[in-house]
Amino acid sequence: MNAPLRTTPLLDWKTAVAGSQEAGGKGWQLGLLARYGLPVPDGFVIPATICRTVMDAAGITARLAGMADAQPDEALLARCRTDVAAHVFPEELKALLQYELERRGWNDLPLAVRSSATCEDSAQASFAGIHLSRLNVRGVDALIDAVRDVWASLWTPHAAVYRARFGIAARDAAMAVVVMPLLPAKAAGIAFSCDPRSGRDDQVILHAHWGLGEALVAGEADGDEYRLQEDLLDTRLAVIERRIGGKARRTVVRAEGGTDTVDTPAAERTQAVLTDAQALELGELVRDAAFALDFGRPFYDVEWVWDGARFWIVQARPVTAMARNTYPGIAGQPTIWSNGNTRDVMPLPQSALDWCSMRRLVNTILEQGYRCAGYPLLPGGQRAALHKGRLYLNLSMMMWEAWDGFGVTPKIINDMAGGHQPEITVPPAHFGDGLRRIPRLVRYVRNTLAIRRKAQQIADRAREHVDVWERAPLPDDFRTCRDLIFERSRTGRNQPELGLLQGASGASLTLLVEHLAKYLPGQAYTTATALLAGGEPSVTAQQSYELAALAELASSDDAVRAWLTDPQRDDHAWRAWDEAHPFRRRFHAFLDKYGHRAVYESYWRQPRWREAPGYLLDNIASLLDVDTAAMRARQQQAREEAWRKVRECLPWHARLRLKSLLADATRDCNQRELARSSLVVLTTGMRPLFLHVGRKLVEAGTLAQPEHVFELTLSEVGRALEGRIPANGIAARVADRLALREQWETDHAPDVIFEGGTAAHVGATQSQQGDADTWMGVAVGAGLARGIARVIHNPAEGTRLEKGDILVAPSTDPAWTPLFLKAGGLVMETGGYLSHGAIVAREFAVPAVVNLPGILRRVKDGDMLEVDGGTGRVRLLDR
Repeated sequence: MNAPLRTTPLLDWKTAVAGSQEAGGKGWQLGLLARYGLPVPDGFVIPATICRTVMDAAGITARLAGMADAQPDEALLARCRTDVAAHVFPEELKALLQYELERRGWNDLPLAVRSSATCEDSAQASFAGIHLSRLNVRGVDALIDAVRDVWASLWTPHAAVYRARFGIAARDAAMAVVVMPLLPAKAAGIAFSCDPRSGRDDQVILHAHWGLGEALVAGEADGDEYRLQEDLLDTRLAVIERRIGGKARRTVVRAEGGTDTVDTPAAERTQAVLTDAQALELGELVRDAAFALDFGRPFYDVEWVWDGARFWIVQARPVTAMARNTYPGIAGQPTIWSNGNTRDVMPLPQSALDWCSMRRLVNTILEQGYRCAGYPLLPGGQRAALHKGRLYLNLSMMMWEAWDGFGVTPKIINDMAGGHQPEITVPPAHFGDGLRRIPRLVRYVRNTLAIRRKAQQIADRAREHVDVWERAPLPDDFRTCRDLIFERSRTGRNQPELGLLQGASGASLTLLVEHLAKYLPGQAYTTATALLAGGEPSVTAQQSYELAALAELASSDDAVRAWLTDPQRDDHAWRAWDEAHPFRRRFHAFLDKYGHRAVYESYWRQPRWREAPGYLLDNIASLLDVDTAAMRARQQQAREEAWRKVRECLPWHARLRLKSLLADATRDCNQRELARSSLVVLTTGMRPLFLHVGRKLVEAGTLAQPEHVFELTLSEVGRALEGRIPANGIAARVADRLALREQWETDHAPDVIFEGGTAAHVGATQSQQGDADTWMGVAVGAGLARGIARVIHNPAEGTRLEKGDILVAPSTDPAWTPLFLKAGGLVMETGGYLSHGAIVAREFAVPAVVNLPGILRRVKDGDMLEVDGGTGRVRLLDR
């Protein structure tokens, strides 16, 4: 049998992934699912180009050409349908279809012929039920008739109305057609990887019916419904609710072709279609498909079939109408998503494992204070989202919970978080509100103090977990590897106390500032900053002090100095030195204490300092001639001046209260840094196991590099080890995600995103006063500094920073802290009062201004800047 000439070839699943403009929405998604190793029946696609060719030949395109963006009236729609039916079917296409059926052995098989318009099944428009599909189609002649019917369904009145709703011009409509075997369905249905009715993304909803799913999809039958809940610690699912539907009618195939809806046998009407084990298997499959297609927004509507032996996916499309799961008090306002705070710790695009970890960890961190207070949190409330690979926080929910729970104004939350988003609207305050909140505040203080008193023990416990993990041998078999990964992930995620210490540190700082504001209006925060300077160091500040001490030690040893400054330095040579060597001993101790940290340590893929100490050694080399005495003097001067002001302006009783508030703020900010370090300890402790699994998957031919394991979700790692995802499916997911991240790195991620409701007006993202060379941000570090601007985009560039330079950076995580020892001042594009840069700048008494979007574009390397940490003003003195 010879294949006919193919001027416009049919598409198989491999070629359908080229895009929806040829394969249509449905064909493209099926091609992707097959590429990612999901169970999709074999099939092919008649590309949209052939439909366009037929429309041209039938005169349809010409009739639509002059309509601009308008939709045809009913008469013209009917004419278009008639023209499609009357037009001679292309002989070459008929030959192609005949050849394809014979080649695949499908001449006598019942087929499913499904619409796949180029504009359907997208994130904006699903076209669910709008275009036609034909089932139980047998033979090439019936297939040709079915293809005509599908093409003609482009021109039905309801298709035109739907296109008009989304602004899709009639001339842009085109139809691909998906052809696949009609599976012998014992059961079928639709499933959602989220709950679109409530907006919860921690639940999976399954609908099931006997036989074909068409009656269920069309709403003609009432099937069973299963609700599955995600375990927030290890992401696995559990059935929490099942509802057995009436199932009075079901869809069956006719012997002569087509389908019928008939009465369901009485015995099957009350029988559950799926067992709990089957529901779990299907739920995991649906969620795997959703994350494979879009791990950042894995919300999909999936059609499935059970053939008695396995589950198949026959369609998947993004959920386009998902409710917003939010508090009733702000339901009419837009959800405000901001990355003003998160850019400080996660400025880079995330991998799948990063997001899999972070999407629930954010809730753990932000919810614990409210749990201690007994506040009724929103079930399934989600406070994190991913956009263009970047992490965003639900500021609307955070502002509402703070106001409703404790009476904290939205402005305070905005100031703490950083960013330039508007505030939510809250109801006017009433006298009874304060009384209602008193029991909650009492519970909060009682429960959080109990946790804060044992903060160091909690941190030590995290290290103890990791010590046990590091002593245990890594397993060889896949099943034990899988069990161990889930077990350690549960431990790493089940850290509510660390979550509280990380997320509830703003209260004491707020009370301190409010107390000072009563007597020092307009100067409260800068005074608090000066009072906190040089106090008990946080773990991050202590890490920098010890790094400076290492530099001082190295500067007294000519051989060590020469090695550190050698451009060809071997970063691991020190390990071979005599164990009694002072630098070796001190640096080894430093890595034991801080080696779990890394540049951008919140990302799984970043090597830890104990694995790659080069960054630390570079910083020690740059600190060789830096004397920290000037910083100590600056800290002391800032404190003395602030206390002088306090003694002048605050009465004695207010000063007594101030000392207590200062101690609380110092403790809470330090515990925030301690909790962050401890959470990184746990992540670092799990890295060797993930890399071990990565090497195992490389040996099995599944991954190209061990580090590619971080491009998979936790569930995907488990399914890969179980053999539930084929090797080529894993490889394809990794390859596409690496390419996507490369694209994300060049994409602009907006500061604020509004979702639903009516967006409030957002003011200028950056205030300017006087002239174009003055910028106003948030003052977070007291004092005034003048110096040369050094624009640093990555901490690895920090060796360019000279003593006294003004560090201008996009954000700062703990890896940037050593640069603060040299910096005369700090200017940051992002950040708020509780950002890492703000906390450390306060400790080091570095004049600092944060929350200046676009400052990296306005300031050039070498400019002379003035940074006023008292007013939040940054001024360009000279280019």
